[in-house]
Amino acid sequence: MRIDIITVLPELFGGFFTESILGRAQQKGLVEIHVHNLRDYTKDKHRRVDDYPFGGGSGMIMQIQPIADCIAALQQRLMEEKGETYDEVIFTTPDGEQFDQPMANALSQLKNIIILCGHYKGVDQRVRDKVITKEVSVGDFVLSGGELPAAVMTDAIVRVIPGAIGDSQAVLDDCFQDELLAPPIYTRPASYPGYGDVPEVLLSGDPKRIRDWEIQQAMERTKRLRPDLLKGKA
Repeated sequence: MRIDIITVLPELFGGFFTESILGRAQQKGLVEIHVHNLRDYTKDKHRRVDDYPFGGGSGMIMQIQPIADCIAALQQRLMEEKGETYDEVIFTTPDGEQFDQPMANALSQLKNIIILCGHYKGVDQRVRDKVITKEVSVGDFVLSGGELPAAVMTDAIVRVIPGAIGDSQAVLDDCFQDELLAPPIYTRPASYPGYGDVPEVLLSGDPKRIRDWEIQQAMERTKRLRPDLLKGKA
């Protein structure tokens, strides 16, 4: 899989993509992650990529030209190198579709995606109309830019690519994979002064009892903390 991220602040990503699961996934050849500085594609001598909005109002708006040229260059390069096109061109924006685990799973099945990080007040609507194929939000709040959402999305997407995590079952047991929160988890020691004991069922060695307990606990936690996830469930 290939993920190209377009941003005005590439330095914000720092070592995020070179460490832990994301770093190992790249070393294994499971994913390529490329960060592109949008300012490298502007024709403005001052490297500006934004301008004032027509009609007045506060804030600045990301211009068409650098975005259009950047995406066109990436598309041409991908076609020349691999004979492929991008499956999705994603724009991170507060008014986009809510990002969730099913979306991460679906995106992980694609070969090539672009993530355009929103910034300033937003992007010229014509960009959204012409080249963006998917608009995504990580929550009902506003951030200073789309870099954090892009990093969050990339992490969630890459970790479910087969082979990215050594224990594939660990991915299947994650929260939200079955639209439930994960059950409580415990490790050694089985008893600790002042903190209590591990539930006896987890020490029983009985896989069926343990699985039944986990499902029950997951249902109870979801009902208590995220009842919205249970809508439509019997």
